[in-house]
Amino acid sequence: MQRKYTDSSSRSGVISKAYKFLAVPDQQKRLYVEAYCLLGWARILKWLPFSKIAPKLGAYMQETPYMTTEEQLQIQVTVSRAVRTMSKYTLWESRCLVMAIAAMTMLAKRGISSTLYMGTAREADGRLTAHAWLRSGNRIWTGAEGMERYTVVGQFANYANKASGVNKQRVN
Repeated sequence: MQRKYTDSSSRSGVISKAYKFLAVPDQQKRLYVEAYCLLGWARILKWLPFSKIAPKLGAYMQETPYMTTEEQLQIQVTVSRAVRTMSKYTLWESRCLVMAIAAMTMLAKRGISSTLYMGTAREADGRLTAHAWLRSGNRIWTGAEGMERYTVVGQFANYANKASGVNKQRVN
């Protein structure tokens, strides 16, 4: 019988990360678990035809206000940090659109409105690329890296209603 050897450094790395996670305050742990689950949910949504998920993202070609309160800012920072942190540990690809949908959902749950932007750009070799980012208040919380290269082709305003915990689409 042959014995399998495992790399002890990778094992100790996992244990080290587990200890770090256990040292995090419970409220932060819950936020990380929520972000991880919503990243998975958003990844599943990516498999669906966009025409099916677009109406759930918010009011098409509208924007939420650029104002934010100090309380909202603190929530935006913690949600953004949780989504960005957990996106590094998912077993699936969690990039711009997945992160934006997860963060939008977490902010809406907390009564904070946000706008998801989608853009396209041409690469030097002529290929068309796409990118998504999320703005809440006057800041970009996910996908800010390189967004200036993209032309906005769609935006979805998610007007959160804290009283009911439901996302509303504003119709003009």
